[in-house]
Amino acid sequence: MFSAGIRTTFESMERWWFYAHSSKIFNCYRIIGNYQMYEVLDDTAAQVILAIESGDSIRRVAQHLYTPYETVRQAVNRLEDAGYVHYDDGLSVVDERVRDAARELVAASAGVSQPSIEEAYVIPQFGDWPFAFTRIDAVYVWTQGGYQVGREPNDYPLFLAVREEDVDAWEAFFESFDLPTEFERQPRHELDGALQIVLEPGASLDIEHVEGYPVIPRAETIEYMRENYAQFQSALAMLDRMYEDIDLGVTYRETERAQP
Repeated sequence: MFSAGIRTTFESMERWWFYAHSSKIFNCYRIIGNYQMYEVLDDTAAQVILAIESGDSIRRVAQHLYTPYETVRQAVNRLEDAGYVHYDDGLSVVDERVRDAARELVAASAGVSQPSIEEAYVIPQFGDWPFAFTRIDAVYVWTQGGYQVGREPNDYPLFLAVREEDVDAWEAFFESFDLPTEFERQPRHELDGALQIVLEPGASLDIEHVEGYPVIPRAETIEYMRENYAQFQSALAMLDRMYEDIDLGVTYRETERAQP
């Protein structure tokens, strides 16, 4: 998924070396005594390692990565054959050093060229701390991708709600992917790239899931939309149509948007 792969050498499972490599494939060597095991892993396999939470099903991992089930299943089979992943009433990574290595591999790969927008949505899943999409991204998630506003491919902030206690960890995490973090959206001309991560810290964090995406609760999202009614009137009307258990009393016609 990322634009560059990594060549990794494992020696006696005690030391790890990382070399940025321009191919989409990275080669993994494990050397135990005089025995060398050679395994070729693609970028998806590294992401699978990072996305797995103990006990996960393949389908759950696929949802985390927003990747087709069959693609993840094939990667899991390769990882299990190589001894990096075990399946027993759910998936687990056999050694946390494997996960640490995969994280460095993916981060180094992202450093070769900035992640795409699609990749940026996956990267937070690799962190060790809870988060939820908020603000514009919460609207995007709750409308199931039906409403996108205020962003362009060359100026694209992602909005994440996080716990106050985790802010420093998230900042260091995104820095390893060369993604800038801010607390408010910054003008495009002040950034080196198109992407920025806007963190919204809070004392606590309520998380719901929509099609695998962690997101702030729907009620909070609707409150945010009402506070910015002119921007989100059509999205409120969309939610009113999508969810039978709410009645927002909002109507919107496309002709309204064309009026000066």
